[in-house]
Amino acid sequence: MKPRPFDYLRPDTVEEALAALAGHGEEARILAGGQTLIAMLNLRVVEAPILLDITRIPELDSITEVDGSIQVGAAVTQNRLLQWPSLAQKLALLHAALPFVGHFQTRNKGTVCGSIAHADPASEIPLVLAMLGGQVMLRSQRGTRILSASEFQQGMLLTARAPDELITAVRFPIVNARVAFREVARRHGDFAIVAIAAAAESRASMRIGVAGMADRPAVRSLKGDEAAAPKDSIEQLAWELEGYDDIHASAHMRRDLLRRIAPIVMKEAREQCAA
Repeated sequence: MKPRPFDYLRPDTVEEALAALAGHGEEARILAGGQTLIAMLNLRVVEAPILLDITRIPELDSITEVDGSIQVGAAVTQNRLLQWPSLAQKLALLHAALPFVGHFQTRNKGTVCGSIAHADPASEIPLVLAMLGGQVMLRSQRGTRILSASEFQQGMLLTARAPDELITAVRFPIVNARVAFREVARRHGDFAIVAIAAAAESRASMRIGVAGMADRPAVRSLKGDEAAAPKDSIEQLAWELEGYDDIHASAHMRRDLLRRIAPIVMKEAREQCAA
């Protein structure tokens, strides 16, 4: 199939993009990497009378350190961030998760902020943003908003972005933790059936994040015995998140994957910590 006819706009500045969004509102769709949007347009799952292409705005194509966080602009591709020399040192969890995002070819086009904007509950980058307590930067002609990951992602493919707002960047805090990441997918590069991340500050203090079990990523902090011997905590989390049935897996399978994989991921992160 082919998309319905649309108008194409390519602003040169953020101000031009914001003016277009203010003028066209819900009729405009923001095009960055287009790895999801173009497919949805072709299938006519969504319609876009106007495509607003932000890929050539220089202001959005940067990776910088700001106030203890790494700020990634809306035009930065996933592969560019993966190849950033300081990624493993500054954002070890994102460095571990990014190779699971799509394939090399799609990462050449897909953007970091685009994944956040799409808000798929099984997506790896929103999981990392939630795990690190990151922020989403939103701008419109009305002003600027900075939302936490939990405030921004409100459900499956649902965010707090208003029609006249543009995600200009996301911020991933630099944290001092040992990390591990694993996921199960039908094929490498597919959206995760279940993805699990762990970040251990010590053997007795850990955060665990889960994607693919609910309508948004879930993050829990574990202390003391919960972190060292987490079987009961994982069981409680499995039933709390419940999982869901779709063509890829049943809710029962998702709960079972969480029970089996979470202890492995947590052990990998914990064993990197000093005794």
